[in-house]
Amino acid sequence: MDMNKMISQAGSAIVTVTVFLFALFLIINYSMGSFFVCLILPLGFIMLTAGLHNECENDRKVAANIGMVLAAVYCVFIMLVYFTQLTTVNNEQLTEQAAKLLTMGKCGLIFNYDLLGYGIMALSTFFTGLSMKAKSKADKWLKAFMMIHGVFYFSCTFMPMTGMFSRMSSGGDGLGGRLALVAWCVYFFPVGVLSFLYFRKR
Repeated sequence: MDMNKMISQAGSAIVTVTVFLFALFLIINYSMGSFFVCLILPLGFIMLTAGLHNECENDRKVAANIGMVLAAVYCVFIMLVYFTQLTTVNNEQLTEQAAKLLTMGKCGLIFNYDLLGYGIMALSTFFTGLSMKAKSKADKWLKAFMMIHGVFYFSCTFMPMTGMFSRMSSGGDGLGGRLALVAWCVYFFPVGVLSFLYFRKR
């Protein structure tokens, strides 16, 4: 098998599996599991995006390059966020102020970085989708899913500035937030599946 195709398919498979497991861990409210799979998801997303970058035609390379760079930025943000949850937050006795900043459920600094990271991911999918020339019905669906996903950039980037999430964290059990993330998983899951099929045809 061609190495480019193999890595691209592997990335698509990683995205598919990790998004599914993320949804599962959200439903059963197992935070450590969801944090762990979110540490792996960016690696699969980089591999998937690089594969689509490699497949795009020369007249769309600018869009593909932007998508690739933004995927790398997303990867850095998200891996730092979830590595922090699995190490510092999980293993150390934090002061109240440190916990407020670093614990995901407190909707503080680290939560805002997480949202910013996923906002950048949304921009990455938009530009990567823009770089595609869809030739089949499945390809058109993949392109549409990726480009429409770009809308999440606005909510992920600007809603934290309103302080809404901080107010929400002060009451309730976080069920609404988990359900919203499960809904995102349902939306993004087809991206992994359709991209796997896209690379398999190549």
